[in-house]
Formats: sequence, structure tokens, C-alpha cells
Amino acid sequence: MAVTILLLIILEGLLSADNALVLAVLVRHLPKEQQKRALRYGIIGAFVFRFIAVLFAAILLEYWIFKIVGAAYLIILAMKHFLGEGHDEEIVVARKHGFWRTVIGVELADIAFSIDSILAAVAMAEGLRPAIKETEFLGQSLEIWTVWIGGLLGIVTMRYVAGLFISLLDKLPGLASAAYQLVMWIGIKLFASGLDQAFHLKSADVKSGWRQYVPQWLLDSHLEIPEPIFWTVMLAIIGIALLRSLSKRSRLDPEFVETMRDLGQMEKTIDQAAGETIDSVEDVMTPDPDNSRNPH
Repeated sequence: MAVTILLLIILEGLLSADNALVLAVLVRHLPKEQQKRALRYGIIGAFVFRFIAVLFAAILLEYWIFKIVGAAYLIILAMKHFLGEGHDEEIVVARKHGFWRTVIGVELADIAFSIDSILAAVAMAEGLRPAIKETEFLGQSLEIWTVWIGGLLGIVTMRYVAGLFISLLDKLPGLASAAYQLVMWIGIKLFASGLDQAFHLKSADVKSGWRQYVPQWLLDSHLEIPEPIFWTVMLAIIGIALLRSLSKRSRLDPEFVETMRDLGQMEKTIDQAAGETIDSVEDVMTPDPDNSRNPH
């Protein structure tokens, strides 16, 4: 049980990082005071949708369409950014009239991530031993409590991580494009996850409806992006963006250049002092050959 909870904390933290990044990107164009309001609505929405997702977790296994819609929204959001990059007038319009539209987008993203998060928690809870799963606490099985704990951990983590992402984007504006690349990649992962869920429903064993038009090889395929690949791409995007941003800042910011120069000079001074200290110690520890031959 304890191991499952620990793994769930790690898993929900990773999933919440996705959600938090999307929230940060969605509200970043708003004025500072509206950013906090939009984030607050986003956190409330995340709590409500995760609570609903927990209550109807079994039903949500059938409603893969929510993940597809949420993923499509994220992909379109990223594409609009790259296709319309540099249009300052669009940002001005968004600042004046885009608050509630932004909140709606935040809530739509919350729905998609809530389903993803809860399904992951359900999968973790399925790994509990039968004796633990059947044990009840306050009228609910420990399996349900595990899922609830996972949902709450996700919300708490997301609230703080979202603020961190916004601060980072403000300090390093060059990361904005990378943030949208991450949003695109997250959307692709959600889309693939939704399709995989649709193709492998238990009720889909017999072809019916739209599935009869899907090739059998596709129905037999696993479209879910493996976690190691997903996080490798995420870290690669972040790493490249950080290097570019720091390089650009070092060229444009005199204060940054001066700071790095001071750090370099300090490092040289420390190395020189360390070298002199080592030489002095060696002189003390090494016996003088003349003295050893002519003792007093």
C-alpha cells in the first residue's frame, strides 16, 4: 500500500507538471491580476473535474472522446501560436476580451488531464493486493481512497508548479516557443492515448459502428506513447530551449555578461589560491634531503 502511494505521488507529480505547463501557457497572455484569477478558476475546475472523474472512473473508461477533444484543443492552440507568431495585435485583443475565453480553454484542458490523471491512478490502484482493495475505510474501499489521494496530490502539485512555470516564462521569454512545443507534444500524447483507449475497449472486441471501418492491424496496434520516450522528448525540448535562452541572454544582457565574467574571475582566484595552498602543504610534508643527511 505504501509503495503504491509513493509511486502514485511520483506519477501524479509528473502528470500535474503537464497540466501545470498548459495552464501557465494558457493564462500567460493575461494581465498579472487576471493570471491569478484564471489560475484559481483552473485549480477549482481541476478539483471539480477530478472529483467527478473519480466518482465515474469506470464510466470514463468508455468515454475516450474527452481525451481526443482535449488533445485536439492543445494541438490547435500550439499550431495557432506558431502560425500566428509575432502578431502583437492578437495579444492586445486577447488581453482585453480573452479572460473568460481563456478560462473556458483552461477548463477544457482540465477535463482532458483529469481523465488522464484518474485513469492512471485507477491503473495504479489495480495493482493493489485483493485483500487491501477489499478493505474499507470510512465506508469506501482502500482502492477508491488511493484514487482520491492521487487526484488530490495532482491538484496540490499543479497549483505550485503552474506558478513556477509562469515565473520562468516571464524571466526567460525565449522559452515561450518551447512551451508551445511541449503543449503540442503533450497534445499528441493525449491524442494517441485516447485513440489507444478507443481501439482497446472491452466492448470493442466485436466490430461495430465506426470500428468496422478501421483496419484490423490498427485495432491490434498499441498507439500509447511509452513514458520513457515521452519524457525524453520533453526534457530534450526543455534543455535545448534553456541553452538557447541563456545564450541569447548572455549576448544581449550586459549585467548577465558582467556577472558571468565576475564568476569566471572568482573561479580563477579560487583555483590559484587552492594551488598555492597545496604547494605549501607539500613543502611542509616533504622532508628536506640536506636536513635528513645532517641531523642536528
